[in-house]
Amino acid sequence: KGDNLDRYLMGRQFMVLLVVFVINQCAGPLDPKVDVLGLPDGVKFVFLDIGLGMVIFTCILGQLTTQVNASYCMIDFINNYFALFTLYVAMGVEFSGVMHSSYLIQNILSAMSGKPIISNEEPRTGFTFAFFWGRVVMSIAILGFCMAVTLVALFNGDTMVSVKYPGIPNGVSVFLFFFFMAIVGMLEAMQIAFFAVAKLPADERGTSFFGRKTCDLLFKGNGQNLPGFMIGRQLTVVFSFFLVASITGLNITPGEGNNIFGIKDGAQAFLNYGFHGAVITTILASISWQLAASAYPIAF
Repeated sequence: KGDNLDRYLMGRQFMVLLVVFVINQCAGPLDPKVDVLGLPDGVKFVFLDIGLGMVIFTCILGQLTTQVNASYCMIDFINNYFALFTLYVAMGVEFSGVMHSSYLIQNILSAMSGKPIISNEEPRTGFTFAFFWGRVVMSIAILGFCMAVTLVALFNGDTMVSVKYPGIPNGVSVFLFFFFMAIVGMLEAMQIAFFAVAKLPADERGTSFFGRKTCDLLFKGNGQNLPGFMIGRQLTVVFSFFLVASITGLNITPGEGNNIFGIKDGAQAFLNYGFHGAVITTILASISWQLAASAYPIAF
């Protein structure tokens, strides 16, 4: 009905990121020096500090397995009340306006590329128009606050980086934050771009050297390279999500007078769950890159 599918996908993307950030808080080690099953320090560093164990567990049980099953049993996956519940929650997240700055990016990219925004609904007018753009302004303010929280915490050494990787300087943490955000963005964009290019004839897939090489490798043979890329991409994206969650996760205990920007203890406890990192990653490292790839698939 209308653009509800797009609304669901936006809300769902934020829910996925928030769940990953919460999992990182739940399963991340508080003290890297604690003994775990008598494992060597190197193994603990890879599987616990870096998070390879959580990545594999989340990717296989939480994503790939269910995606494969859902591709064969579509009706079974949506024919239950839990699927309906998650649908309403995702649409509620979108309705809240937290992610609405993505629509501003969509409009900018549409104007730059000259491609109209395809919608199944009538143009917004009156109160609907004002309510929509009001949420866009609110979303921009929330995004700005989340970025300020993240950068201040990184420069002050108040993130989980100082716990998991105490040898990393604060400036390097900031660089790693933007680096892994870019990695996530490129992988999200490549997924959209590859499916868009797959619908084009071979002679319309660009003229650049790297573009043609990429398409030749992706679509050669029996077509198994595209599914192979999707599986590898999923693992890499989840791995990057957990690293960004570790980088942006706050290491501030409420009630000790060190709350960021002097906010109340309840607000600090809420931010400690990773809300600010989920907002930033969803908008700037996921949805924005997907929209850019939709507008310029050949470039990606």
